[in-house]
Amino acid sequence: MTSSPHEQSRTAWAPTPPPQCPAHDRFGATDGLARLFGPEAAEDPMGLYERLRARHGPVAPVLLDGDLPAWLVLGYREILEVAGTPARFSRDSRNWRWFREGRVPPDSPLLPMIAWQPVCLFLDGEERSRLRLAVTDSLERFNRRGIRRHITRFTHQLIDGFAERGEADLAAEFCEHLPMLVLTQLLGMPDEYGPRLVAASRDMVAGTATSVASNAFIVETLTDLVRRKRGSHGHDITSWLIEHSSGLTDEEVWNHLRVILIAANETTVNLLKSTLRMVLTDPRCHASLAGGQMTLPDVVEQVLWSEPPLMTVPGRWAAVDTEVGGQKIEAGDMLLLSLAAGNHDPAVRPDPAVPLLGNRSHLAFSSGPQECPGQNIGRAIADTGIDTLLARLPDVRLRIPEEQLRWKSGWMTRHLTSLPVTFTAPRSPSSAASAGPGRALAETEPEHGSGPVGGVPPAAEPAVPMPSVVSLPVPARRRRTSWWYALKARLRG
Repeated sequence: MTSSPHEQSRTAWAPTPPPQCPAHDRFGATDGLARLFGPEAAEDPMGLYERLRARHGPVAPVLLDGDLPAWLVLGYREILEVAGTPARFSRDSRNWRWFREGRVPPDSPLLPMIAWQPVCLFLDGEERSRLRLAVTDSLERFNRRGIRRHITRFTHQLIDGFAERGEADLAAEFCEHLPMLVLTQLLGMPDEYGPRLVAASRDMVAGTATSVASNAFIVETLTDLVRRKRGSHGHDITSWLIEHSSGLTDEEVWNHLRVILIAANETTVNLLKSTLRMVLTDPRCHASLAGGQMTLPDVVEQVLWSEPPLMTVPGRWAAVDTEVGGQKIEAGDMLLLSLAAGNHDPAVRPDPAVPLLGNRSHLAFSSGPQECPGQNIGRAIADTGIDTLLARLPDVRLRIPEEQLRWKSGWMTRHLTSLPVTFTAPRSPSSAASAGPGRALAETEPEHGSGPVGGVPPAAEPAVPMPSVVSLPVPARRRRTSWWYALKARLRG
């Protein structure tokens, strides 16, 4: 494993709390606490979580950037307790004692992810319900087939970029681009916004020294989008949030777009990487797929258990003095939810090697009232994107030994840095130029009464420039069947 010093940079500020600081009394000497912005967390985050569990139990004291104390919730049941009791654990980050005492510097890499914003993630009660309803309603207006057509189109476009070489880095050339390409369509943005937004969102979530600047770029991009959509509505999430009966302000709209963009992109990129790695390397996965015991959606759910896209999320601030997991929590304390550690809690999962087919009780999309409303979009991108890729490249295989794969960790995420593969290059890609995946897909999946995304006629769609796609035609049979037989044949051979 490797780590990136850029993703683990720490603010040179407040090396230790002052002598009168409550952190000394409640957490002990800060030098004895694990740092989530440090080499130990970057090198082996899961190992760190298990060491903390062994030492402190289901809730452990840790230090954030600038050595600010917080609680890391490691237990499955304890995460459910914290996430599900807003009367004790508020979502409002303004309750954090270090904010109130002015101890968080303006350039802290924590701020882009925890500074209070007018979004449902940071609100409680009726105001949260009003905004959450607008987001949920807008996301649910897309039908699954419409989303999958976007995913299929962009998957073919990305594959066309490397298919003739017979090799690729699927992490850099596929996984890190597909989610944002799809999201720009769902939000009603031009395609060219995608590449810069990919880099900015990943930088911001990693908590690097430039995360504040990356956040500023995202905010500027989205505020401009909202201004344009106010004058020209379309068939997209931005327009639907503006039109919703909840009456969102422009600030509320672009803030929620920011949450959707960052959360959906980061989590889906990581989910794509981990699922592809499992499909390419895990013998249990190969045997199950070839034998018909496991479907690709089953593999996705297994990954969500074993390698959740977000390992840790900032999330709750104690509203009252309370207790959880045997630890006394004071009002104003910050609690982070370690979703990865919760999924591996021996109390609920004593044998991690046992497959969990059909079990969606993992914490990958959080839990309780704050459970991710867009999780099915992420599942669709992973399922359809990988399915389409395997149909185009049925003999794709890892180019290096699995043990040579490298990972990069931040305070919230852990993801593969590369996924080099090789495959048989197409013999004459130019012969397929006239067909293209769009035509093959239309011939394969005739629709009755359903147009583009959401079933709205083409005239109702936004005037967003769509890329031209030139690639090999999709086989006439349904895509899942084609790669299914190809995978079985490859494994039998």
